[in-house]
Amino acid sequence: MDICLFLVDIRDSARKRLEESKMKRFLALAMSCALMVSALAGCGNSSSGGSNSSGGSTSGDKVVKIGVFEPASGDSASGGKKEMLGMQFANSETPTVTVGGEEYKVELVFADNGSSTDKAPTAAAQLVSEGVALVLGSYGSGVSIAAGPTFGSAGIPAIGVTCTNPNVTAGNDYYFRICFLDPFQGTVLANFSMDKFQAKTAYCLGEAGNEYDQGLIAFFKQAFEAAGGKVITDSFPTNNSDFNSYLNKAKDQGADVIFTPVSIAYATQIITQAASLGLDIPFVGSDTLDDNMVLEAAKGTNIQLYVSTFYQEGGNPDFDAGIKNYINTASGALDANGGNDTVAAVTAMGYDAYYVALEAIKKADSVDPAAIKAALWDVEYDGVSGHIAFDDTNGDAVRDTAYIKHSTNDGAWELETQQTVAQ
Repeated sequence: MDICLFLVDIRDSARKRLEESKMKRFLALAMSCALMVSALAGCGNSSSGGSNSSGGSTSGDKVVKIGVFEPASGDSASGGKKEMLGMQFANSETPTVTVGGEEYKVELVFADNGSSTDKAPTAAAQLVSEGVALVLGSYGSGVSIAAGPTFGSAGIPAIGVTCTNPNVTAGNDYYFRICFLDPFQGTVLANFSMDKFQAKTAYCLGEAGNEYDQGLIAFFKQAFEAAGGKVITDSFPTNNSDFNSYLNKAKDQGADVIFTPVSIAYATQIITQAASLGLDIPFVGSDTLDDNMVLEAAKGTNIQLYVSTFYQEGGNPDFDAGIKNYINTASGALDANGGNDTVAAVTAMGYDAYYVALEAIKKADSVDPAAIKAALWDVEYDGVSGHIAFDDTNGDAVRDTAYIKHSTNDGAWELETQQTVAQ
């Protein structure tokens, strides 16, 4: 009997241990399932909770994307990089904007248009696919004109920075700009040529088929001839590298001034070859020649070089100090600026364009492109380059003054005058 009781106890004990083991396994399984459900729920929150119409991050941050449509390669890369420097500096100063009482991080999204009208639509489409709320750029009128329909079709407003040809905004109410236009610039430079050099004959040289070059030459010619002067025009083919025949023609034709509103790459070649020929005819250039590479080409020569532009270093000491510090400290900035900290006018314009974009977002109180576009018409902003407002017709900047500066031939620009059409 004792043995039987003993066996019963053993059996009962074994059953209890088995039941306890089953309970532990059940609890472990239940806990595992609970953790899995929790994890899945968390994944669902991170994928949807942080999203918004402007492209929010997975961390839940609100983000508004501003497209940067600029040439980082090709003939206009030097100008494009300097224009971007202004935007990047402004973004480092003011990386957020308040919309609807919420703080949004401002993300710059870059697309290289390659200085090419063929590549421009693809670069524009890239920005559209990235979900940008608006676009800044470009340096270069041709690429801006080529990209305009893409931005317009997508309903995304663009703010031209230094694209001066009238056709950038004509017929496209989604394209605005903060710079003066070529009819103004051409007239200013024609008047300056006559006032400064008492010029009677002007030789105009531009790239064949380049809308910026040819358009500006046409406006210069119109104003110069209206004032009683004679104009000789010439065009060189794309990818031309020998300008001696053109320069000799200008000399043989008795030109008192050479007007050459060409790209930075062509300008450096023309200036270098003119110096080799010992040409003493003054060069008058448009805003594209306001570049460190062109300055370098004129350095150590006797070339007389005058350009129109949007800003002259010294115009805003606080901005000058800030951007110089940025150029000298930010990764890659010094190289992008051509190896020195000379303040380019396009950099000041890129800086102003960024803050105009923020003003439009704040005025719209929205990150929706349509709301931003509607707000842009009424935006006014006092930038380092002057007061910025848009006309009611094409969204063009209301500008009445250009800076004229000349090369000192020791690697620097010096302000010559501020000039309006009336002057």
